[in-house]
Amino acid sequence: MKLSAHPLPELLAAFRSSEPTPGGGSASALAGAVGASLLAMVAGLAKPRATTQEDLERLTVAGARCGALSEQLSALIDRDSDAYNLVVGAFRLPKGTDEEKAARGHAIQAAMHAATTTPLEVMRACEDGIEEAGVVAAFGNRNASSDVRVALELLSAGLRGAKVNVEINLGSVKDAAFAGTAKADAERMAAGGEAGIAAARSRLSDRA
Repeated sequence: MKLSAHPLPELLAAFRSSEPTPGGGSASALAGAVGASLLAMVAGLAKPRATTQEDLERLTVAGARCGALSEQLSALIDRDSDAYNLVVGAFRLPKGTDEEKAARGHAIQAAMHAATTTPLEVMRACEDGIEEAGVVAAFGNRNASSDVRVALELLSAGLRGAKVNVEINLGSVKDAAFAGTAKADAERMAAGGEAGIAAARSRLSDRA
């Protein structure tokens, strides 16, 4: 059964078990998924702040987008654990001969690429959620501002947690071009996310 399909108590038990997965990468995706879900909820509440049809449509689109991002991040909970398991499996390959060593090294690098790409996708989804948070903050029900603030905290945690995993995994990646691109992407998304959080919080303050 997929991790994301487990009842919450079982999922939490999996996180606190002595098994290496699910770990921090999956936890980052989970945090982002909950944050995006909260935004979708606020966008769907009655009595929004939006007063024009155009603003109502923007809020509706933002809510639908946050719902889709929540589902994407939920899937990434499993994909992150799967990627880490690939890394573990690659390191366990035999290395008794030169051929086995070469095959093992290739498998390790392929697994590290996957283990880096997955948290980058988590970062991208969290950054997208933060961008939509600005719309929800501006036009959603003003009485749910605390839910938007909690959503921003969760999406921020997902973004920053995934960035930690990217940076750790890049230390084992030998492909300099891939590593350089991945690092630049992570830095850009982190900066974009922080800017988006500040903008959304400002819109919440304007709603007082």
